Order: sequence, then structure tokens, then C-alpha cells
Amino acid sequence: MALTKTNHIDETVCPIARTAEIIGGKWTLLIIRDLASGVKRFNQLERSLHGISPKTLSERLRSLEEEGIIIRQTFAEVPPRVEYSLTTKGRDLSIVIESMRSYGKRWLCNE
Repeated sequence: MALTKTNHIDETVCPIARTAEIIGGKWTLLIIRDLASGVKRFNQLERSLHGISPKTLSERLRSLEEEGIIIRQTFAEVPPRVEYSLTTKGRDLSIVIESMRSYGKRWLCNE
């Protein structure tokens, strides 16, 4: 689900609501999680995210690129090569993901 101007939350209302709007889509946090370990190609992300459709992955990547969370780099090769990586803004979300991992380990998972 791509973000559009008509459904954006006013940035001055609540930073938590605005952040949730960006990362709240299904698969989005897992895409960021995967990119936190380094540059990935589309097929690497698709294999890692069991069950995601190519269409959904494309939409999420496009949305994250529009928000400045990831960079899409295209190489003029045959066949074309496209790589995705986190921006500084995207790497800062790793802190949120690590907090979620810690919470999940402590309270939700039996390890």
C-alpha cells in the first residue's frame, strides 16, 4: 500500500503516528531488517521474506524510497542489476527494530 498525500498524517500532530504510518505496512519492518545487514537485490529480499508477492515487495520498496528510507541503485548491465540499501534515515530505524527484537525475545518468545 503506497502512501499518498491524501492519507498522510499531519507531521506536526504526533511523531509516533507519523512513524507508524511509514513502517506500519505489512512486510515493511522486515524489509528494513533485511537491509540493515547490507545491500540486497530484489530476489534476495524476495527469498528472505517467505510469502511476500513480487508486487507487494515492489510497492513496499517504492514507498520506502519515496520516504527516503532506502536508496535504489540501478546498474547499466545486461541483465540490469538493481540494489537496495538503507539511507541514514533508514539505518536510524534499526534502533526501533532492535527494540522490538528485545521486547519479543523477553516477552513473546520462549527461548
